[in-house]
Amino acid sequence: MQGTVDNFKSHARPKNSGTKKLFDNPILEALSRTHIMVPISMWLTSSAFLLWYALNYTDYSTGRIIALFFTGLFVFTLFEYILHRYLYHLEPTTPQRAKIQYTFHGVHHEYPKDKTRLAMPPALAIIMWFVFFGLFFLIMGESSYAFFPGFLVGYSGYLSVHFIVHAYPPPKNFFKQLWVNHSVHHYKNPDSNFGVSSPFWDYIFRSYQK
Repeated sequence: MQGTVDNFKSHARPKNSGTKKLFDNPILEALSRTHIMVPISMWLTSSAFLLWYALNYTDYSTGRIIALFFTGLFVFTLFEYILHRYLYHLEPTTPQRAKIQYTFHGVHHEYPKDKTRLAMPPALAIIMWFVFFGLFFLIMGESSYAFFPGFLVGYSGYLSVHFIVHAYPPPKNFFKQLWVNHSVHHYKNPDSNFGVSSPFWDYIFRSYQK
């Protein structure tokens, strides 16, 4: 593990193919991987259900539901930035922190083309779904039925962009700049360009690099 952490800390050249075995237990190893469409389908389906519930079983107007939805979408962009910068790039100052950092994100930097580890695996994702929905419900009550779908759609957008960046060559459309931004993070400076779905917060917090 220490050698792997040292390689990540020194920004070793990423491997352009291959994968990394994280667990000796075959079940845990299988659960650490997923096809990208599995979580995206989960989030979009649950988002649609929650919006349906908000429209039919709350007293909120359509305008308020739309406003809450887009608020959730915007909040996700900040959440994405903070999570990527401060958890995924956690300084591995202890063996425990090093293990967390490498398992959560270091392995992705070492094997960025591994399509099976471009999203949180479903088993963990389901747990996190209930954790976040429960947290939002405690904070905002029934508003969470409209806010959380926006948050989930934001996450689905992040997963889609992240997959496009790593699975395909530079696209000839508006995704190209996002492809370039994230490539800078992986191949030029891992301490910059933490926004994947948008560089907005990198501009705000001055962590953007061309």
